[in-house]
Amino acid sequence: MGTQCSECPLALQCKRKDGKNPPVSAKVGRELKKVLLMGNPNVGKSAIFSRLTGLHAISSNYPGTTVSFLEGSVVVEGETYKLIDVPGAYTLDPTNEAEEVALRILNEGADIVVIVLDATALERNLYLALQILEKGYPSILVLNMIDEARHKGIHIDSKVLEEELGVPVVPTVAVTGEGISALKAALHEARPSLILPMSKDERWRLIGDIVMRAQIVTHRHHTLRDRLEDLSVHPLSGMLLSILVMTLSFYAVRAIGEGLISYLFEPFFNSVWGPCLSAISSALGGSGFLHDILIGHLIDGSLDWEQSFGILSTGLYVEFAMVFPYIVSFYLVLSLLEDIGYLPRLAVLFDALLHRIGLHGFAIVPTLLGLGCNVPGILATRVLESERERFIAATLISVAIPCAGLQAMIFGAIGSFGMGYVVMVYVSLSLAWLILGFILNKTLSGHSPELIVEIPPYRLPSLRDLGFKLWFRISGFLLEATPLVLIGIFIANLLYSSPALPFISNILSPFAHLLGLPPEAMGAILLGLLRKDVAVGLLLPLHLTPQQLIVATVVLAMTFPCIATFVVLFKELGAKRLIQSVLIMVSIAMITGVALNLLFSLMTI
Repeated sequence: MGTQCSECPLALQCKRKDGKNPPVSAKVGRELKKVLLMGNPNVGKSAIFSRLTGLHAISSNYPGTTVSFLEGSVVVEGETYKLIDVPGAYTLDPTNEAEEVALRILNEGADIVVIVLDATALERNLYLALQILEKGYPSILVLNMIDEARHKGIHIDSKVLEEELGVPVVPTVAVTGEGISALKAALHEARPSLILPMSKDERWRLIGDIVMRAQIVTHRHHTLRDRLEDLSVHPLSGMLLSILVMTLSFYAVRAIGEGLISYLFEPFFNSVWGPCLSAISSALGGSGFLHDILIGHLIDGSLDWEQSFGILSTGLYVEFAMVFPYIVSFYLVLSLLEDIGYLPRLAVLFDALLHRIGLHGFAIVPTLLGLGCNVPGILATRVLESERERFIAATLISVAIPCAGLQAMIFGAIGSFGMGYVVMVYVSLSLAWLILGFILNKTLSGHSPELIVEIPPYRLPSLRDLGFKLWFRISGFLLEATPLVLIGIFIANLLYSSPALPFISNILSPFAHLLGLPPEAMGAILLGLLRKDVAVGLLLPLHLTPQQLIVATVVLAMTFPCIATFVVLFKELGAKRLIQSVLIMVSIAMITGVALNLLFSLMTI
């Protein structure tokens, strides 16, 4: 079976029979020991990581990838360990980018590998555990969620499991902290297993033997939670429940975001930051190059947070009073759905539909949340596994998912002509989303991986872990996005101050003719780069017909995203992919606009 007798008194002194030396796990004299935290997705690794490290951790991207992982430190009996939360993986035979990164990190070496198992799914979790143990690193097995296992009538003898695998086994409940102290104490007891490399079939046979000896399952009646779990993955009841959950999530993101804006950020900018900038403006003489760069242009003699375009005014206002509140609310809701265990169920329900446009089920989360704000929607594409999927999802969100501000202006500007015209806008965007997704799926190289996801039981979230996760996500956004937003506002300021905008509008007049619009409309559409809902408002003084307004609004919605979204796209996709995405946006916007103009022309004949 590929093992040696774990009861042999000389077992730890035995040499491996495969003829290979075990990996070097530690260097003499090294003070900081490297500990890898590994396991399947959704087994509680992040909760254990936060319990061990607290807030003393940083988030990093693995070089050459968009896969992120956490690094922290933990001190046990005066010895410091460097702890790395490795991306979740089901196997060391990689099937996606996250598993490739997990294998690379493991192959880079470690002093200790802490393998986290879900006690409710021992058989499935043991496959990865055996693959890791076969590598020969000093290891510890963490049997997490033992409380959930007991609730399901599953009883695991950790002593038997320890004898079978030859490494320490520590039962834990990460969300409550049970067993964490024992895990810390067991770090110095980590040792290599006597498990030798074996074939896939041998591995599964060994897993069957281990489970038979170590696990006992007793009958247990279904609870209300069990029935809810079954209903949430049923095609009909699950879809109805998903609509309810996503509707509530959408309103929660908007309500929390708008509440932060109304009661915290806007009062601060109006009552505290505004007077400071007014004083600086007066000191700079109210005009001039430095004034316009820092404070911006005064509108009717006063500062306008959205239109002045100064680095200290619009730059900070866009970042903190318009985008950041939605970032906080989005990540709060997303983390809550993650910790409860609902996201995998939502992904399964929408997987079949989204696979037709090159995505898998997890893309439903960023797509729907993009309706609140495109920025968190695009950030949420990180839940997708491949670069191809993230590119398709981010492009589709930028092209055809109108944010809350733009939707408000669509209803305000076009709704006065009748709701039928508003419906035309949404139908146009929806068709563009489907058709563009289908085209991208057929033309881009590669394929969308199958949705392989563990559906965890519903759990009550830990407020501590929820706060930990929220802190890391919003602090990472602030550190990475703030400089880019300020640079973007600076560039927009230069464009707004120069005669370039009218000049560009004149150059683009032939395109305006194809769209059936006056040349002035192209200037408003270009200003959508700064703020799309404001750009819709700039279309109103042009006295366009309802048909022209529909064309202009659809083209505006589908072309360059607002500057905050543009910056996040650059950060998530990189320069090359961003250029490709922008070219797709402009092309599909022009095609859709020309098609709508032609359709309206035929309807009037």
